Formats: sequence, C-alpha cells, structure tokens
Amino acid sequence: MKEGEKNIKAEDISYIEKMCADTWKSLYRFIYFKVQNREEAEDITQETYCKAILYMKKSNVRIDKSMGFLKTVSLNILRDRWRKSKRQGKTVNFDDINPEMTAIEDYTENIAQREIIQNALKILNKDQRTVIELRILKGCSVADTARLMNKKESTIRVMQYRSLQALNKIIKEKH
Repeated sequence: MKEGEKNIKAEDISYIEKMCADTWKSLYRFIYFKVQNREEAEDITQETYCKAILYMKKSNVRIDKSMGFLKTVSLNILRDRWRKSKRQGKTVNFDDINPEMTAIEDYTENIAQREIIQNALKILNKDQRTVIELRILKGCSVADTARLMNKKESTIRVMQYRSLQALNKIIKEKH
C-alpha cells in the first residue's frame, strides 16, 4: 500500500460499486452528448470514476449527490482536455488538402426544402398525405399501402399519381 493511501473497508467497496452501477449509464450518456465519440466518452467516463473514487478515498467522504458530483468531475476532465488540445494546436499541410473533400456541405438548403415539402404536405387532404407518406417516405409497396388504407391497389396508384401532382402544384404556387 502506498504512503498516504487509506485502507478501503468492505462497506466502502460496496458503496463505490453501488454508486458506479447506479450512475454509469446516465454519466456515459451525459459525456457522450458532450463529445459525440464513443471511445472518448468511454475513456472520460472511466477517468471520471477513477478521479471521483480517489477523491473520496483521500477525503474519506461519501458523496450524497453522486450524479451531480460525477458530472462536475467529468466536465472538469473535458475542460482540461479541450484546453490541452487548444494549446497544442494542429499541424496542417496545405498540399495534402483536397478542397472538394474538406468543403463543408451547406445543409440550410436541404432544411429549407424539407420545410417547404412538409408545409405542402399539410395542405393535402388526409388520403393524399397518407399515400405519399406510405409510398414515398416509408417505401411501402402498393399492396401494403392498399391493405393499410383499406383500398384497391389500382386506387392507390391513381391516388399516388394525383397526390404527387397536387403536391407539385402546391410547391410551385408557394415557391
């Protein structure tokens, strides 16, 4: 045993095991939400528990609100990592950069188009909207769509054609 390290009692071990079992899922999700990387979230979660347990052993305290304490520890670890990566910077060789590969795609046009279509779908009647949702958006077959809507397959084909025409007309009129 190292100098300054206290003996861990059996009740301390069971307390630590219970704390970890009760909090690891929500702590991992919290960290993953921040870093958006599975491996990094796993590393930070593990480091969080190591630092928290070390603190509890040194201070000989039990944490009442363990989730809040663990989130604070994990945020401190994240801040330290972000500061460290900011200081180090990144080396870039401009000759190796392909502008087409590194260009950031502009999603605003996609979002605008999606909103236009959603607004146009709201104008269609219920059957027209349902046919388009089942056939086009969800990819259901004509037979499945007919069964779900309790109509004939030929009726579904005609409804789909007319619904798409109506949708096209609404979009052209509005935009």
